[in-house]
Amino acid sequence: MTNTAVHAGAYLHHVAFQSSDPQRLARFYAEVMDMTLSHPASDEWRCEGPRRRMVVVPGQDKQLAYAGLALRDAQGLQMMRQRAEDEGLEILASPSPYFADGAFAVRDPNGQLICFGMALPETPGLTGIQGPTQHLTYASQDVQAFIDFYVGKLGFQLSDTVLHDDGRIATAFTTSNHEHHTIACFYTPDRNGVDHHSYEAGDWTYIRDWCDHFAAQGVQLSWGPGRHGPGNNLFIFITDPDGNWIEVSAEMEVIYDRDTIEWPQHPRTLNKWGQAILRS
Repeated sequence: MTNTAVHAGAYLHHVAFQSSDPQRLARFYAEVMDMTLSHPASDEWRCEGPRRRMVVVPGQDKQLAYAGLALRDAQGLQMMRQRAEDEGLEILASPSPYFADGAFAVRDPNGQLICFGMALPETPGLTGIQGPTQHLTYASQDVQAFIDFYVGKLGFQLSDTVLHDDGRIATAFTTSNHEHHTIACFYTPDRNGVDHHSYEAGDWTYIRDWCDHFAAQGVQLSWGPGRHGPGNNLFIFITDPDGNWIEVSAEMEVIYDRDTIEWPQHPRTLNKWGQAILRS
C-alpha cells in the first residue's frame, strides 16, 4: 500500500487530554504555553495560541482524549477515509471542535482516538511565542502493533527505528508529511498511553525565548536543552501538573525520499549532547 497519510499531507493540528482537574490543567497551558483560555462547555476547556491548540476534558490524568490530524485539502481527507475503510477500520464520529463537517475518527490498537478532518479557520488575533503543535509520542508495550497500524493501515511513513541489541524495537518514528515524525512510539514495559507531545519552536532563538518564558512562570525544565539523534531536533522538556511531558522542539529534520534509518538503543541516540531518559 502507498503512504496515504503522507500523500494527504496530514499534520498534527491539536491534542485533547483528560484530567481529574481540567480547569487547573487548562489554566497551566494557557499561562505556561502562552495561550488564551475559553470554557465553551461545562465539560470542555480550550487553549489557543498561534497555530497551537489544546483541549482538556474531565477524566483520568495522563490520558489522551483524542488527537486531531488535519489534512491539506478535501481530497486528502477523502483519501484517508477511503484508506481506513479499505483496511476494515471502524469509522467513528470525530469529537473535535476544530474540524469542519466530514471529519472522522479511528482507534488504534491501544485505544487512542485519532481524528482526521479539515481545519476550521484559526481564531483571529491570537498572539504568543512561536510554537505550532508538532508531534505526539506514545508509550506502548507493543511498538510493532503501532507500526502495523500507523504504517500498515493508515499509510504513515516509517522514518526511523531504534533497536535493542537483540533486534527488538525500542522506538518507532512515523511521519505523515515533510517533518521527521508526526506520531512516534516508545516501548514502555509497564504502560500504554502518551509519552509526550511537542510544539515546534522553529529555531534555537525561540528555544531561548521559551526557556525565558518558563522561568518567568516559575517552571523549571525537566530535560534539556539537548539534541535528539533521530530527527536531529533541538529540545527542551517541561512537565504539566498532571505529569504529562511537554516538549518544545526546533530544527527538526525535513525528509522526502530516504530509507528508514536504524539507530541503536543508546543514551547518545536520545540526546547527542548529554543526559538521556531511556524508557526501556
